Amino acid sequence: MIKEQIEKFFNIRGENVIRLKEWKEQGGKVVGYYCTYFPQELVIAAGAVPVCLCGTREEPISAAEEVLPRNLCPLIKSSYGFAVTDKCPFFNFSDLIVGETTCDGKKKMFEYMSELKPVHVMQLPHMKESESSFELWVQEMRRLQARLEKELGGEILEEELWRAIDLVNRETAAAKGVCDLNQQEPPSLSGLDLLTVNWSRGFNNNKEETIRMLDELREALVGGGSVAAGKPRVLITGCPIGLGSEKVVTLVEEAGGTVVAFENCTGYKTLPLMTDTSYDDPIVALAHKYLQIPCSCMSPNEGRMKLLQAMVSDFNADAVIDLTWQACHTYNIESRAVAKMLKEAGVPFLHLESDYSTSDLAGLGVRIQALLEMVEK
Repeated sequence: MIKEQIEKFFNIRGENVIRLKEWKEQGGKVVGYYCTYFPQELVIAAGAVPVCLCGTREEPISAAEEVLPRNLCPLIKSSYGFAVTDKCPFFNFSDLIVGETTCDGKKKMFEYMSELKPVHVMQLPHMKESESSFELWVQEMRRLQARLEKELGGEILEEELWRAIDLVNRETAAAKGVCDLNQQEPPSLSGLDLLTVNWSRGFNNNKEETIRMLDELREALVGGGSVAAGKPRVLITGCPIGLGSEKVVTLVEEAGGTVVAFENCTGYKTLPLMTDTSYDDPIVALAHKYLQIPCSCMSPNEGRMKLLQAMVSDFNADAVIDLTWQACHTYNIESRAVAKMLKEAGVPFLHLESDYSTSDLAGLGVRIQALLEMVEK
């Protein structure tokens, strides 16, 4: 039963290629995005479909390197490679691409991407606690709203935006409900299954269906999952991970551990954040929520340390792996602060720097095995 439900999430991407094709043939609009800072509620309120774009596989990187530097982050190269080779159907269906300035590499890559599709880049402030940063982010939300209305051909009404906010809040709560089941021992889902659920749901154009699928999975898991008890419990933090870049997850579980949670933005990072509906202005409400995402592009980034501390406790993590993709400087530099915090807490820690290739599997496996031996139960 549980295996069948996980399979449904795994199949979302392929099934929604067909759905989006039909949607486009009927005159529907699609907006592609790459980052959790993207306020998808605005697109939903406009009557269009927001869809997460591809950037987690190695295959298109060689095409990207004909334009981009080889020593750039693999996530950026994979994203651009999928776009320039036209091998991502979701990019192809998109009428507008929305990017953001979370890092210099992505910011410059979007300049090249704009030669392929209309691109709108949100200017993200990097000091979230200041009043000027919040004002800038509200302005960026309104600027995006105006661009969406222009590209999609219609006004985004306030009442529709509040409905979209409620919908996304419900999906967030449903996803958090599934993830939180891994706080128990044994955990309900393996790391790979948990990743499949969290990553795949971003490709579904029907959020009500996603909510139903998440609720059904949670109900099925309440009676217990398929993960054996007594394995070392590992929490993974750092750069985004998706299907195609899950090698560290696989290595941990092949070595006898269980990945019980992902702090990454493709995991738990945004799940505690809900849009507060007590505000009078939905744009202001959205700005408050999205600016609280504890990404390493924020400086200082105390929110990530607080979230990690809470997750280590809540998920009863025996060890933490901080995964940095090569050339992701913000996460690489911030790893020192993560290590210091975990050392003070007495939690075994391992920092890994890698890319999407399989060339370093042996070396990564040895280091992961050594970490697990430190916490073997």
